[in-house]
Amino acid sequence: MAATVAHPPDTSAIPGRNDSSSDTTRTSETSTEKVQLSKPLKPDSFTTTQHDGNHRIDRSVSPKRWKTFIKAFKHIHNLTPKEVDDFMSSYEIYNQDWADQDAMVKAFGPNYQQRVGDCLRAYYSVLNHLCSLGDVEKMYIPPLMDKKASVLDNQLLTEEALAKDIDLKPGMKVLDLGCGRGRVAAHMTSYGGAQVTGLNIDANQIAQAEEFNTECGLSNEFVVHDQNELPLPFADASFDAFYEIQALSLCKDPAALFKDIFRLLKPGAKFVLLDWVSLPTYNPEDPVHAGLMRRVKPLIGAVGTPTPASFEKALVDAGFTVTRADNPSIDGLQAPLIDKVDIYFRSVRRVIHGLVRLRALPPHFKLLIDRLCLDGQAFVTMDNMRLITTTWRIVAEKPAV
Repeated sequence: MAATVAHPPDTSAIPGRNDSSSDTTRTSETSTEKVQLSKPLKPDSFTTTQHDGNHRIDRSVSPKRWKTFIKAFKHIHNLTPKEVDDFMSSYEIYNQDWADQDAMVKAFGPNYQQRVGDCLRAYYSVLNHLCSLGDVEKMYIPPLMDKKASVLDNQLLTEEALAKDIDLKPGMKVLDLGCGRGRVAAHMTSYGGAQVTGLNIDANQIAQAEEFNTECGLSNEFVVHDQNELPLPFADASFDAFYEIQALSLCKDPAALFKDIFRLLKPGAKFVLLDWVSLPTYNPEDPVHAGLMRRVKPLIGAVGTPTPASFEKALVDAGFTVTRADNPSIDGLQAPLIDKVDIYFRSVRRVIHGLVRLRALPPHFKLLIDRLCLDGQAFVTMDNMRLITTTWRIVAEKPAV
């Protein structure tokens, strides 16, 4: 089937405030440590919320925000100087791009992939807790699915839309690449009854995924593994479906990864990605565009710079049939939700600055929140200019035999 591709129209830039914000993004994946969790969700735990009479959302496994905030706050408070230094140093990888191997080798040596992996582990072991101070515990800003809904509810609406894209049904075995803290996996299981296997580079997040899914009474499994270490640690035809949300910004070779995922899926299985791309309107020769990109890539945790066309080609070359390619955001823009996150984290930053001045918090709190909030308005500007998006969706299918 031919893909239905929606390329957003070009627009003029909206001037961004020269201050800071937040972003969130994905997760990634290392080794092959595996954890199996407990029993299935009770049917009577299903609850919903409705917006505008159009959307009903399964909130039965949504974590309590205040508990998440307190846990994250305590973890950040107790970080060691080395953990803080490693996190700050990890940003050096975002000055590079997977496509420029010579520059990677010059910066990090011939074993640059190992260095990038070490940086990603240091980055996400702190970032996931910083993001949990706000509405982006899942470390992604979703498409704008409902203008009246919160960031959290837009995430839930997005996840339920992706579940429909892969025809999620009870009993299906599904692979979640870049599963983070296991919140999306729990929602997929609660909403569709599937058993999810999550894969992530950060052992800290995997431990949290295990704890959370156990609390929810779910039988999901989680594996610590780097998505760039192929083959992935699963047998052929292990899964009925695949999804990932904003994890491929860390992928060194999408073509090789998609070929391996093709191996893991059963014939007829569906594949959906929701991820970061530079759009056709982006011109790397334009100094304004290039300057914005240099600011945004560290914010969203992007090492590569994929395009919709490069993803589609890699999928087709792997053997998939692409059935849909679009941006599911209303009007093709995330900016309203990015701005919500920006405003919240800048408010948090002001409070933290005050508490550090009063010596009520250790100085590293200020350092970390300032780094998290850097260049958020560049992200808003690029989204409004339709130069990039972190919510490009592609649905594909492995042909049935």
